Amino acid sequence: MSMDMKKIVASLDELKGKTQKRKFKQSIELIMPLRDLDLKDPANRINELIELPNPGKNGAKVCIFAAGELAVNAKRNDIDMIFGREDILELGKDRKAAKKRLSGYDFFISEAQLMPLVGRHLGQVLGPRGKMPTPVPPTVDVGDLINRQKRMVRVRVRDQLNAQCKVGDEDMTSIEIAENISAVISLIERKLEKGSRNIKAIYIKMTMGPKLKIET
Repeated sequence: MSMDMKKIVASLDELKGKTQKRKFKQSIELIMPLRDLDLKDPANRINELIELPNPGKNGAKVCIFAAGELAVNAKRNDIDMIFGREDILELGKDRKAAKKRLSGYDFFISEAQLMPLVGRHLGQVLGPRGKMPTPVPPTVDVGDLINRQKRMVRVRVRDQLNAQCKVGDEDMTSIEIAENISAVISLIERKLEKGSRNIKAIYIKMTMGPKLKIET
């Protein structure tokens, strides 16, 4: 599907003009209903991490399970939350509370030696959401990893014929968001069996606003 950047930018400008301002910064979502895919076949399911060219000021929220030097380095590198060994054990005592506590984070990193503990106590919370941590050695350049994950969005297609993810915030320029949209669509097309023919339509919306179709 060859997307005209001018059409995407024009659609974003229209969306911003139509959507009522709120007291908080609204996100902009990309929504793509799909068709002609048998999701019972695992080959047709999608679970992709996509690095956005323009993550904006409020990128993805990243949490790390770490102790010692890795935890210290994470603190120096704009990590959103650090949980140590005792925190993992405490979270594991109450699944409902753990789900609530962890729901605000988009991506998780774990020191490799803590992964068995995370799996045992938090696997049932993180696993079904596709958010099991990326295991890393204590010597990893955690700053680079955090910065990369803050640029990422995840697109999952498992049970419903619909691909959706955040592509920006309302204070970003329409050109920046359009570049993000183009990057997401391009990658998803490559993962679909019939490419653009599996994409039924493309919509954008703000957090509290109606959908707007992008004409292709």
